[in-house]
Amino acid sequence: MNDRGVPLLVGRDLHKSYGPTAALDGASIHVRAGEIVAVMGPSGSGKSTLLHCAAGIVPPDSGRISYDGRELNAMSDVERSALRRREFGFVFQFGQLVPELTCLENVALPLRLDGVKRREAERRAAGWLDRLEVADIAHQRPGEVSGGQGQRVAVARALVNRPRVLFADEPTGALDSLNGERVMRLLTQAARESDTAVVLVTHETRVAAYSDREVVVRDGRTRDAELVA
Repeated sequence: MNDRGVPLLVGRDLHKSYGPTAALDGASIHVRAGEIVAVMGPSGSGKSTLLHCAAGIVPPDSGRISYDGRELNAMSDVERSALRRREFGFVFQFGQLVPELTCLENVALPLRLDGVKRREAERRAAGWLDRLEVADIAHQRPGEVSGGQGQRVAVARALVNRPRVLFADEPTGALDSLNGERVMRLLTQAARESDTAVVLVTHETRVAAYSDREVVVRDGRTRDAELVA
């Protein structure tokens, strides 16, 4: 287990451009084990790009990203893919559930992709659906459930393999305030119980209020009073 005082995930001096547009211009972030960090900023500020770089989805043009002492930049594509599958979890604004699968099968999918047998994968998936208060829709498909229910299924899928870091990009952006509050309450509760760190991208102060600390992104740069040297 990573020491609570030592950052588990660190991104330093990250630069990323898309054509002539600089999405990140020296941004930095650090996250400790079990910590919930809200990445805030207006639309177009670079906060989603910062998340994608920190998660190893998009490589930065320059700068360093380390996870548990390992440099993501030095990993092969296969190694980064395995890291995202086994130690990282993801929740996006629209859930991105597989429409042809039931909610139970969606949650079990990461386990199945990692070689877990169907019965065991679905047993563990059912437990997470129960924790996220959507056990009653286990055998329905995503198109048959509400947006709030679907997003809680997406959270269950992200946490089913007990990742050490959960990346959540505007997880309540497509929900009304009531459903958004419920999703955030259950997401943060489940993450804390599992000792999972959370990188939470949002532009809403009510969502950021669930975090332990905020990092503000503006024009591709970050402001964080706790930034490690």
